[in-house]
Amino acid sequence: MNNLKKLATETELSPQVVSDDVLKEKYCKGDESNAIDVLSRVAGALSQCEDHDSEHLTRTYFWQALQDGFIPAGRVLSAAGVDLKATLINCFVQPVADAMAGTESGNPGIFTALEQAAETLRRGGGVGYDFSHIRPASAYVKGTNSRASGPLSFMRVFDETCKQIESAGARRGAQMGVLRVDHPDIVSFVKAKEQPGAYTQFNLSVAVTDDFLAAVNAGGSFELVHAEMPYDQTDTRQRDDGL
Repeated sequence: MNNLKKLATETELSPQVVSDDVLKEKYCKGDESNAIDVLSRVAGALSQCEDHDSEHLTRTYFWQALQDGFIPAGRVLSAAGVDLKATLINCFVQPVADAMAGTESGNPGIFTALEQAAETLRRGGGVGYDFSHIRPASAYVKGTNSRASGPLSFMRVFDETCKQIESAGARRGAQMGVLRVDHPDIVSFVKAKEQPGAYTQFNLSVAVTDDFLAAVNAGGSFELVHAEMPYDQTDTRQRDDGL
């Protein structure tokens, strides 16, 4: 690898200052100081996963990354070949059910999902959640004769938890929050980040349905629906499908 690194150094383009800073902060390990060092470590680690000709594969991986633009994902660059109990996978999907804990319909409840997500974040993985199953704010909770606080309130808990976890060194965790476009709290969800400092660890994304796009094209109305009964039933009705 030393000859490869020498030749690569002679032919590489000068890096931008911001790229150099990010590389050193997020990806360089030990005495590494540049992209060639990082790619050399990663190429060597990847080749060890194969059962044949690791030296040839190391050279192949190295040049594919340096010349052909085959750059591994961030978690691979950060953790491959390093003695860390970290994941080499960037992104995970964490199911969230409409229950406080335990499971419901095979999916973990809110705080069970939070515990599982915290472990994933701690090991360097980013986590995406679909919060659409959580009943909307002010919906009726029959078991306790109370009102639900809605998905956005629980997203704040996920957001604050993520802020407190250093994700396998040098960075905080990253999350994506999804809500279906037909969820009764969708307008609040879309406006959630208008408040400074709110949901800073989240990328928020709306899950759009075919029915919504059809309503947009037709200039028609669109129903917001959920499985749980609203507390105040003004302007609501139960459809034939029970929603």
